[in-house]
Amino acid sequence: MAGLALPHEIAPDTALPERFVRARNLFSDSTNRIHDDAVARQHGFAGALVAGVTIYGYLARVAVETWGIEWLRRGTATVRFARPIYDGDRLTLSGQIVGRSGRQDAGEAVVVIEARTPPGDVAATLTAGLAWGGPVLTPDPHGYPAAPLPTSHAPATPEALGSLGSLGSPVLELDAPSLARIADDLDDAASLYRGPAGVLHPALLLRQANRALSENVALGPWIHVSSDVAHCDVAQAGERLETRGRIARVYERKGRDWVDLDLLVVAGGARPIARIHHTAIYRMPTPGAGEGSSR
Repeated sequence: MAGLALPHEIAPDTALPERFVRARNLFSDSTNRIHDDAVARQHGFAGALVAGVTIYGYLARVAVETWGIEWLRRGTATVRFARPIYDGDRLTLSGQIVGRSGRQDAGEAVVVIEARTPPGDVAATLTAGLAWGGPVLTPDPHGYPAAPLPTSHAPATPEALGSLGSLGSPVLELDAPSLARIADDLDDAASLYRGPAGVLHPALLLRQANRALSENVALGPWIHVSSDVAHCDVAQAGERLETRGRIARVYERKGRDWVDLDLLVVAGGARPIARIHHTAIYRMPTPGAGEGSSR
């Protein structure tokens, strides 16, 4: 990370160097069968979808290459997935500083990073922010009580999801080999994620958010649509993570059933790592039932 410009040193309208990555379907054997070719085609896609958490990992790499570990300590991210991305797609990642305000000792910068598919269509957008000069906002973990994972999953219905209280809390023990393997899966060679003091790759935060849904609800094929992330601190190898939270909203839109989750990732039972607002289509229309264009 040596040689990174500080946020206040990058002028608005500065274009960041383009990066290229070959998208990979890392979850072809997962329980979410939207990552299976046959099932995805039944729902109107050309093939298995590359997971949103994978695309987020590609996009977040640009933010980390721009601002370094400080973005993982206190930065924000809003990611939206607009078009399907398929295994083998060659993505162009481009970013531009769209705003900067404040002084050298206090201020905020914003970058918009896009992933474009070969025709040039924007498939996903990450708006990343980094403030400096003030305290990091840290949610009170007492507002997000830990709960055991359920012995049986709730049905994927609006009534069942709306009646859930605190979600069961998925746990993850971090170790150096696993952290490095996740970076390898994302073709991210940064030393930041490797060795005894390796840190959590930002993509793993959204994997944990997915677990908060899939380990509490009996899902069929489902789609991660968007996430808002506020980093509070960095997690490292040797730490234990809990993902705590609740269902914030259940609603219907364009014939699909959507859910918003309000989540807090906590290390060591007390230290907030990130607050995440996570949105998914948790129930797809029955194939052949007249559904419209798919996302």
